[in-house]
Amino acid sequence: MNSLLRVLSYLKPYQGKVALTLFLAISTTLLDLVPPWLTKVIVDNLVENTDMTPVYWAIAGIALVYLTRNFTNHKRIVINNKVEQNVVFDLRSEVYRSLQKLSLKYFENRSTGELMSRANDDVNYVERIFIDGVEQVVTATLTLIGISVILFYMHWKLALVALLPIPFLIYGAWIYTEKAHNQYHVVRKRAASMNSKLQDSISGIRETLSFNRQLHEVEQFEKRSRDYCEGTLKVMRMWAIYSPTMMFLGSLGTVLILLFGAGLVQANEITVGSLVAFVGYLALFYTPINQLHSVNHMLQHALASGDRLFEIIDTVPDVRESPNAILPLTNVRGVIHFDRVNFSYIEGKPAIRGIEFTLSAGEKIALVGHTGSGKSTLVKLLMRFYDVDSGEISLDGYPIKDLKLSYLREQIGLVSQDPFLFNGTVAENIMYGNIEASREEIIKAAIASHADPFIKNLPDGYDTQVGERGVKLSGGEKHRIAIARTFLKDPPIIILDEATSTVDTKTEYHIKEALNKLMAGRTTLSIAHRLSTLEGADRILVMRDGELVESGTHDALISIDSEYANLFRYQVHL
Repeated sequence: MNSLLRVLSYLKPYQGKVALTLFLAISTTLLDLVPPWLTKVIVDNLVENTDMTPVYWAIAGIALVYLTRNFTNHKRIVINNKVEQNVVFDLRSEVYRSLQKLSLKYFENRSTGELMSRANDDVNYVERIFIDGVEQVVTATLTLIGISVILFYMHWKLALVALLPIPFLIYGAWIYTEKAHNQYHVVRKRAASMNSKLQDSISGIRETLSFNRQLHEVEQFEKRSRDYCEGTLKVMRMWAIYSPTMMFLGSLGTVLILLFGAGLVQANEITVGSLVAFVGYLALFYTPINQLHSVNHMLQHALASGDRLFEIIDTVPDVRESPNAILPLTNVRGVIHFDRVNFSYIEGKPAIRGIEFTLSAGEKIALVGHTGSGKSTLVKLLMRFYDVDSGEISLDGYPIKDLKLSYLREQIGLVSQDPFLFNGTVAENIMYGNIEASREEIIKAAIASHADPFIKNLPDGYDTQVGERGVKLSGGEKHRIAIARTFLKDPPIIILDEATSTVDTKTEYHIKEALNKLMAGRTTLSIAHRLSTLEGADRILVMRDGELVESGTHDALISIDSEYANLFRYQVHL
């Protein structure tokens, strides 16, 4: 119920249009109540064989009512659709905005396919509440109330007979709701699992082809698809029992009316026209009841989806901005200080232990160590993708926890081992460093990163589509576009996270030229496995098992029996 109320709260900004929609729905409902009464007038006049004038007027009245009802219904549908699309837009936007505020840990613990399923499929299921749900509940309720009043006005005893199936209908709806709601949660989870597998297999299609695992992937996908289908079929089997049973119980009302009504006609307690009107109203009476059953079925699906959406919206980021966060007026100089920093991804298993060092403004520091030694974790902590467990990281004397997150990350340019390019043009990907940059500034950044020559040779130059994750470009080309993006951002601090470890020697030479330009005059923290890429570093920090074990220049460290010397000699022998 809480999820339903939260979903309905999205109607508040559009309450004027909602009120108009409900008014038109009420008008349509009231007009639906008129034809059976006019039918009674027609039948009674025909039976009594009196003046035909009232009959013709009644027929004309029915035609006018149908025309007016259809017009109001048209207006209601148009306005309701506009409201519904606005609300769905607001809900999907809030989900997306919430995703953008969440910490990196949230995404690392969930598959992309699952999150896509929530942002797309679950929003679409919730949408059904606004398309059909609210409106049908209101109109059905009003119809039931209106018809009940008329039935009791016409003959209260016959009205009570007509309502005998109602307790059974209510009990059936309650049982179905209890069972269907839980099952729909299962269905939505299985749908997310299936979408996750689909997204994963498409992203890894090159590995699938190279290992010749197409049949394996088909089997894995079909298994999840079958689980989803079986979960859906279970709900459908429940609906297949529930819906016909409810319709049968509703039809018993008509049977009872005819059974007892025939006797009342014979006893002259009611007219034939009244019995016909009773049957007509009763048909109208059980139609909204059946609509409510359908809404209940749809509602259980929507509520399960709503729960999954609000789980995203209600999630509190692990990394939160301080209420009184500082926003300095100028860029930092680039002094970075780690003060006895400790951090664990998993409690009890420290990834970083007692790290303490300082980078002066403009200094170039190289971080080296075996895989898993904690180098990339330091980068994540500096950019506040994660918060430290203890200790402190400061930037120009400001604890980074006290700075506005947007300011902190604007001060840092990250060039990673596998740069991510968005599915757009070359220019759009470079412009990601500064979305207000002009075309001239984009080209200038590309020239600085040695990307301009190969970009000009692309089919559409800077307007060439790079494909998903930059699939149409080579690894070196993607790196140079990422460097151009960082040039355009123009931050005082540069982080190179193994930026040349996946390219060949010739490409590495061009990238190093671009990086040397990028690093000039900026504080630089460089991570690399290949020690040959650490030329020009003012100082080298050596990490092992999350600890800083050595610090010094290349010449000083290589001349002693050090961890760095062992790493260097090992790579030279290779």
